[in-house]
Order: sequence, then structure tokens, then C-alpha cells
Amino acid sequence: MREQDLRKMKIGVLLGGRSAEREVSLKSGAAVYNSLRSLKYNVVAIDAGEDLCGILKKQKIDIAFIALHGGHGENGAVQGMLEIMGIPYTGSGILSSALAMDKEATKKVFLYHKIPMPAFKIVHASEIMTRRKTAKTGTAGGEELKTGFPLPWVIKPATEGSSVGVEIVKDRSGVNGALKRAFSYGEKVIVEKYIRGKEVQIGILNDNVLGGVEVKPSLEFYSYEAKYTAGMTEYILPPRLREKTYDGAKQTALAAHQALGCSGATRVDLIIDVKENPFVLEVNTIPGMTETSLLPKIAESAGIGFGELLTKILRGVC
Repeated sequence: MREQDLRKMKIGVLLGGRSAEREVSLKSGAAVYNSLRSLKYNVVAIDAGEDLCGILKKQKIDIAFIALHGGHGENGAVQGMLEIMGIPYTGSGILSSALAMDKEATKKVFLYHKIPMPAFKIVHASEIMTRRKTAKTGTAGGEELKTGFPLPWVIKPATEGSSVGVEIVKDRSGVNGALKRAFSYGEKVIVEKYIRGKEVQIGILNDNVLGGVEVKPSLEFYSYEAKYTAGMTEYILPPRLREKTYDGAKQTALAAHQALGCSGATRVDLIIDVKENPFVLEVNTIPGMTETSLLPKIAESAGIGFGELLTKILRGVC
């Protein structure tokens, strides 16, 4: 899509919503809205709550810039509604959005495509309840969970982003509590083998790798708090990796992006272990756009300013 065509369109920035990541989405959406407005685009901010369909019709939106994180905004539901309404939108389509948001589905796709990732086990809430009912003590649950790989484990909800509900468990005593907290976000939880190494994020725009950033949080890992609290994480651009290792991380990230059928802008989160092997943790189909977000940092290091990044995302829609 040409920029002069974009200038003729009314752009609706979808933000907020009702997921656990609402506050982050409000910040991302505000940053996108303010930047597009400063660039003289015809833009309106829309909180994607009740009657989103009616609001879009009332506002007569021509194109949607999705700045929603988690929930229906990132799992393909909003994308499907927009397609039914005939409104073009930024980012990945229905299927790839759904696959990327559901960590179990993501991992099964990665298994098929032989994309490296940590060993994992899917745990359902019903499985834990059944184990407790059949145990002689009546209390057995996560403490008897068998995964096939040793502790430490990373326990996280299967359908949340932004590290919501993620915990590292180092011994059996912490398993039940971590599972209970993760299950508060849904009926399915991922238990992953913890891999010690460098946390590296790779930015992709319209099927081209922009570059990467190494994140060094002051906390144990790149948690929700570390992601969205200024000053709690050191960002190293480019990552402190050997060229061969960095190239391998980029290739692996792009392969993960393409395996899920993603489009537009994505951010692929990886761990580079002590042997310099990359492991994909997840693919974010709607990367954050806050002042601490990584995709804008990566783009800037590639010579692409925030406004230009947004314009390239919009131009990639059609």
C-alpha cells in the first residue's frame, strides 16, 4: 500500500481491550496513536471493549492498526471480526494469530518444522484435579508431576503473553503454587525445561529480519515487571553473540515466524544457551510499542525511527 493511499484512509488504533495485558495495550496504543497523529495521518484511538463492531462502523474505519495484547485482540478473534467487516488490519491473520497465542499449538507446529525449543509438557487443570482425587492422601497434585526432564522448570499459562503468570520453579515444593497461579489464567499450562543462557529477542518486519537485542533483567528473568518497569532491564544492541551465533539466532527466529505463517511485525523470543544453541520461546504477533518495548529499539538500531516503523507496518497490510 502506498503512503499517499494511507493518507486518504481513516486509521483506527485498537487498544486496551479486556485481557490481562490491558494496561500495556493502552500504553502501546497511545504511543502508536500519538506518533501517527504527529505524522498527520487521519487516526482515531478506539478502546476495544464492548460493541467494538458498532464503534468501528460508527467511526467508519478504513484500516485497523491493532495494538491489543493478549486475549481476543491477539488470538485471532478480533482479526476474524475485522475480516468479516472487510476492514484491513495490521499484523498476522486469524490462524497464525491463534497458533502463536496458544503455546501448545505453537510448540506442535515447531515440532513439525524441527524448530529448536525447550523440552515441555502440557498440563491440564482436570489432570491435576484427577490426580488429587485418586491420591491416598487426597493432596497429591503438581508435586508428583512427571515431565521427563529435570528441574528447574518454567511454568506459565498456555494462552497469555507479556510473561503474565510465568514462574521459575527450582524444587518440588514450589510446583503446586506455581501451577495454581498459572491455572488462574486458563485451563491449560505449559511446563518447560529451564535453559540458562542469554535472552535474545529478534525483530521481524514483513518477512525481513531487522536485528536483535539482548535483554539483561535485574530480576531472575525477563518477567512482566522487568518488561514494563523503566530501569529494571539492560538492553544490549546488538546482542553479545559471536557473528555465527547471531546469524543462527536470526535464521531460527525467521523460521519460527514463517512456520506459524505470521505477517507484518513480530518479535521472536529466544534463549541462547551456554553452548550457543538457540531455543525459541515464543513468537509475539503484536509486539509492544511502549517506551520500554523491544521492537522499536531493534528497529531504531537498524536505522528505522518509530514513525517510519509504523508507516512500514501499515504499508505492509495490502
